Amino acid sequence: MTKVVLGIDLGTSAVKVSAVDRRGNIVAQQSFDYPVTQPQVGWSEQNPEDWVNGTTVAIVNLILKDHIAPTDIEGISYSGQMHGLVLLDENHQVLRPAILWNDTRTSAQVEEIKNKLGKKFLDITRNYPLEGFTLPKILWVKEKEPEIFKQADLFLLPKDYLRYRMTGKLAMDYSDAAGTVVLNVTKKCWSTDIAEAFDLPSSFFPELITSTDFAGYISESYATFSGLTTQTKVYGGAADNAAGVIGAGLLKSNMVMSSIGTSGVVAKFENNADIDYHGQIHFFNHAIPNKYYSMGVTLAAGDANSWFKRVFGETQSFSAWLREAEQSSVGANGLLFTPYISGERTPYPDADIRGSFLGLDRKHQRGDFIRAVLEGIIFSFKDIMTIYDQQEVGFDTIIAIGGGAKSPLWLQIQADIFGKRVTTLENEQGPGLGAAIIAATGLGWFDSVQEAAQSFLSFGTVYEPKAENVLKYQQMYSIYQMAYHSTAEVSHKLVAYQRKISS
Repeated sequence: MTKVVLGIDLGTSAVKVSAVDRRGNIVAQQSFDYPVTQPQVGWSEQNPEDWVNGTTVAIVNLILKDHIAPTDIEGISYSGQMHGLVLLDENHQVLRPAILWNDTRTSAQVEEIKNKLGKKFLDITRNYPLEGFTLPKILWVKEKEPEIFKQADLFLLPKDYLRYRMTGKLAMDYSDAAGTVVLNVTKKCWSTDIAEAFDLPSSFFPELITSTDFAGYISESYATFSGLTTQTKVYGGAADNAAGVIGAGLLKSNMVMSSIGTSGVVAKFENNADIDYHGQIHFFNHAIPNKYYSMGVTLAAGDANSWFKRVFGETQSFSAWLREAEQSSVGANGLLFTPYISGERTPYPDADIRGSFLGLDRKHQRGDFIRAVLEGIIFSFKDIMTIYDQQEVGFDTIIAIGGGAKSPLWLQIQADIFGKRVTTLENEQGPGLGAAIIAATGLGWFDSVQEAAQSFLSFGTVYEPKAENVLKYQQMYSIYQMAYHSTAEVSHKLVAYQRKISS
């Protein structure tokens, strides 16, 4: 019998459950989609019950369709979408839909945090307050839905709520807790200064655990529901970006990860907390005990490409879509796209900036637009890497994962815009494999997360930058850097107008 662990990747639009054996092979995989609701402009919510139901369906299908014996599932761990607010009452019942990471309603609460705590907040959390983080969401509910907030006994993040429903145990791991911006990142504890500043009792914050910590067995009720056994061990898990860094094999300081999912992430392994990015880049606790990672986020990466294809090429296959982009040239014949369709985070923490096409004229064809979208997303990643360059943290290799790693064209665009080699993974599974690595480490299959990752992963094709293209993209990027400041005022006025007409 093949013993496996399950890596549960709880994403924004779907959950994917991977059964992984001791050699890192994906034995079977099942997924389940669920909706995101947008009750108002800038709002993004989800029903936590959808996460539980979707995960359960995926596990049942692994057992029934893929014939994974429940007794062979030794351990389970998680990768979870970050920052989402799940409020529970005293009976641990959900009080309202979860407010997700890409919700931008909390600008007033962000300003409240800045005004009340100033630089002290940055010193404690190593991050500036932003609309996407959890604390502003807590303060929004406290102000706008006081009757609901009065009933709130505790809050969790998405994967921690799912783990609670599977085990009956309440906890939150450090890597996800860091993204709430209530955690003292270096001291690894909830900040009493922040909690007291906003009148939040200590009981409101869950117990903190390490990602590889044992978090409980599958409960009897969930075993009945899912077909799992109550002997299956469950481990803490991690924020999706921390798990993604592990799943990408980003274990050395000379490497940076480029991840194109719904959002885009550029991340770097940090051996200690000595480096100070002064809030320009997020700095979080890692899923690897006593380590850290830094990251910048583009709010709409793959989402920008998916949006454009849905509107202008819904009937085309993705490969045909990309073939059109290949007919264009480096720099999309002078057409520039800014991927700010959901606001932006790094390096522009601006919920109200919006995307644009610049340089449009009659010569442009659809292939130019497609290529401009692909390039614009990577230019936004280049913004993040420029911050690393300014801090003189050297790196020479980009590990590409996600949608951008499935297209040779997009991979070459990355190498040329970054001016560095880009490598793929042979068995790229991103955060889900990272979750499986966490479970395997927790079980004792390996002595460390690093050892497990090195055993499970192997690198694939390498794309070297082409000198001629690098020079052209340097010229285009210098223009791209002007675009945010040139379009911000108009974007803000248009968003204000959209809110006015929708209210």
